[in-house]
Amino acid sequence: MKITIIAVGKIKEKYLTQGIKEYSKRLSKYCKLEIIEVNDEKAPENLSLTDMEIIKNKEGEKILKRLNIDSYIIPLCIEGKQLSSVEFSKQVDKVLLQGNSHITFIIGGSLGLSKQITDISNLKLSFSKMTFPHQLMRLILLEQIYRGFRIRLGEPYHK
Repeated sequence: MKITIIAVGKIKEKYLTQGIKEYSKRLSKYCKLEIIEVNDEKAPENLSLTDMEIIKNKEGEKILKRLNIDSYIIPLCIEGKQLSSVEFSKQVDKVLLQGNSHITFIIGGSLGLSKQITDISNLKLSFSKMTFPHQLMRLILLEQIYRGFRIRLGEPYHK
């Protein structure tokens, strides 16, 4: 199985980088992991709605250039479906049973994702109604993917 994470923006904080490296290492036992970073667009304060859409569309174009359209596409967005860790694990099983061995998760920038990206998704996923920094979301996503593999294989995990 291959897991790809396409994320807008770079990770700057050392503690996040260390956590991402740790979960990437742990996941190497279960899947082939690829993390792709695309540059974010500058988003000054007090943008108009039109300017926000322009920025999200530019970032969306960068994502599309790196996206394998044949993979099972899961963008992370606040309006997505919320799953427990066990339900998330079952969703991964379902994708595999449908014959797709490549899942791509997409994490947008500070303004979110363009409609173009969310429209091509197979499943929109939300981790909470709360908003999280997109850099932190990468670490949270990796931890949940790792937890999902542990659950799928009946290995111990913290409940």
